[in-house]
Amino acid sequence: MKILVLNAGSSSMKFTLFSMENEQVLAKGQVERLGSDKPNMIYKRSDGYVEEGLIKENTPVGALRKICEKLIDPEHGVLKSLCEIDAIGHRVLHGGEKITAPIRIDAQAKEIIRECFPLGPLHNPANLAGIEACEKEMPGVPNVGVFDTQFHMTMPPEAYLYALPYEYYRKFGIRKYGFHGTSHHYVTLATAKFLGRCPEELNLITCHLGNGCSMAAVRKGKVIDTSMGLTPLEGLVMGTRCGDLDPAAVLRLLELGHSREEVDQILNKQSGLLGVAGIGSSDMRDIIAAEQAGNEQALQARKMFIRRVVKYIGAYYALLDGADALVFTGGIGEWSAYTREHVLSALGCLGIRFDSAKNNETLGKRGVISTPDSKLTVVVMPTDEELMIARSVVKTLYPEKSADCNR
Repeated sequence: MKILVLNAGSSSMKFTLFSMENEQVLAKGQVERLGSDKPNMIYKRSDGYVEEGLIKENTPVGALRKICEKLIDPEHGVLKSLCEIDAIGHRVLHGGEKITAPIRIDAQAKEIIRECFPLGPLHNPANLAGIEACEKEMPGVPNVGVFDTQFHMTMPPEAYLYALPYEYYRKFGIRKYGFHGTSHHYVTLATAKFLGRCPEELNLITCHLGNGCSMAAVRKGKVIDTSMGLTPLEGLVMGTRCGDLDPAAVLRLLELGHSREEVDQILNKQSGLLGVAGIGSSDMRDIIAAEQAGNEQALQARKMFIRRVVKYIGAYYALLDGADALVFTGGIGEWSAYTREHVLSALGCLGIRFDSAKNNETLGKRGVISTPDSKLTVVVMPTDEELMIARSVVKTLYPEKSADCNR
């Protein structure tokens, strides 16, 4: 069985083709700079072959057509025909409260995606454009939507409601939704399997740390709280997002003469590590290098990042009434031993003990970095959102072929 996974963004279209018998990636890549006069395509095969170059097509339909052409190319493709593709899985940002599980895309599902345009104005329209491009280019092939919000839909009202007049929730859907759900779901299942347990037996604190950052408190396989909110802006300090902020600060920015659009740019694109460190980069590797070279602002940015993560871990540990494991994933979570060290060093009060050597050597691979006497097991678990989407497609369309309790 072959599953094509598509992540259509406002200016890019990423793809991964899986053979699900052994969950092997056959090919992957992306078309970037869509909508510009110089769209670029990157194509990679599992055997190491890589091809990159400019293309003429700059629309979602055109990008998908080039992806399909490359997949069946007689010389460099991995398929003889598009008929080999059994289904297509789509990453969709927002399903609101109406979609709580992966769903086969039909007219009703597309209408719900449209209804959520105001909640995901940059992503949902692009996601829908990717779905409709697939319907046009590969008619009859089933499409399945996997939503960033769905894993968090198990939160109780006391977690997802804001203390605003209730009518704003009832009429306009203003509440916490949470994002990175596909990643949190994947590492929840993968960590349980790695530890030889079923998810229903574990309480986990999952930390997706990258340019975008979020955390989740997962009780027996179900989310009870998460750090991102109505949008991905709430929560942790991120690469360019501010995270938690007094709403009055937004009002003050408006009073200072900034337009709504400018405030949106400030909060989402100019804040976080980028805004505080002031070195022209939001990359944690650059922040750490600048800190170690004596840059005080970079040091402050890194300290703020660590403090916010530690604060949420403490809060989630309390909400869960104790946890079995703390899980690091995402670009920073998987690759920055320095960041993990500073987070864990601040958590001795929770009984966490870690092995510095294991921490330093566990980069981009799964492993336990806590010591045997640690009250919490600390796990590094690389995420694989594309594989999670592909598995969700199989489970949705062919449930009889998906049976593992940890998958």
